[in-house]
Amino acid sequence: MTPPRPAGSIWASLPMPAILIDASNHIIDVNPAAEIFLNASAKAVIGGTVIDRLPTETQLADAFQRCRTNQSEVYINDVDFRAADRSQVQCNIQIAPLQDDPQALLILISPRVIADRLGRARGATSAAKSAIGMAEMLAHEIKNPLAGISGAAQLLAMNLTPEDRELTDLIVEETRRIVKLLEQVEQFGNIRPPERRAINIHDALDRARRSAQIGYASHMMIVEDYDPSLPATYADPDQLMQVFLNLIKNATEAAAGAQGTIRLRTFYDHSLRLRRKDGTGASLPLQVEIIDDGPGIPPDIVTDIFEPFVSGRENGTGLGLALVSKIMADHGGWISVESVPGKTVFRLSLPMAPKDLKETI
Repeated sequence: MTPPRPAGSIWASLPMPAILIDASNHIIDVNPAAEIFLNASAKAVIGGTVIDRLPTETQLADAFQRCRTNQSEVYINDVDFRAADRSQVQCNIQIAPLQDDPQALLILISPRVIADRLGRARGATSAAKSAIGMAEMLAHEIKNPLAGISGAAQLLAMNLTPEDRELTDLIVEETRRIVKLLEQVEQFGNIRPPERRAINIHDALDRARRSAQIGYASHMMIVEDYDPSLPATYADPDQLMQVFLNLIKNATEAAAGAQGTIRLRTFYDHSLRLRRKDGTGASLPLQVEIIDDGPGIPPDIVTDIFEPFVSGRENGTGLGLALVSKIMADHGGWISVESVPGKTVFRLSLPMAPKDLKETI
């Protein structure tokens, strides 16, 4: 007996990859999230064996048999899936028999990487807000005595020899540098709430690309890899531009003056959802990746890279990515990073604009 295929709306709305298999472990159906996870269409995978589509050292066939024999759910944690066109993905799996056909099974896959990234993003956002609030207060209190120190050094310099004046010049130069840093910290508190509207992501990316290539990224090769079918996102156009510019600048600085390549990629991921504090879920299907071929982020700071004052570059302030993280949090989105030598990927996940809003830029 061939088990019935799932109801369309519920099946398509599942945020995690779901696969339906028959008694011989052949795929009967997959939902849209599973198509993305498998990197193949439903038409291409239906009829094939699920073992071939989910290569792993875990004995899935044994788990399927236990589920059928006991007619109870089976949970497997930390399963490593391998695929030829992407890196290893660690997942949790839930396997359950169908009531209509006990030999047919439903497989639900929960990629661990998504949950881990969300946890890090939330933690970074919370830390950023706390640190920024304290830093903003300290910045206000520190700037006044710094002005006094700088003024006193300039007065002393009037009666000093040229050799001694080098020391007072150093004091003035360093106090100005600290004041400039404090002014950047104060900018965090001055960011207004986002004025969100329907925005074409590609128009915003193109504006950021053109602006960057005229200035700091003039020596870089910027490659566009866009999904032209993406719908509009719901964002503040100026703040979204600031996010893109900061990330492109970060990718440019990673090249350390060399001619590197920056890839701007957009795509749709139906499976990504963010749970709000009130318990409701928010879909974040619009993905933007900014990829560079620089040396990568030092492993000891990669998990903290969105926190204020954490930087992988000498003389870096560590404020640019903290600002990006704050803006993304204010928009109900999230940002994550993956980095190895030769490839760093910053990924932004954004919501779609309500259907009744007209697209602007």
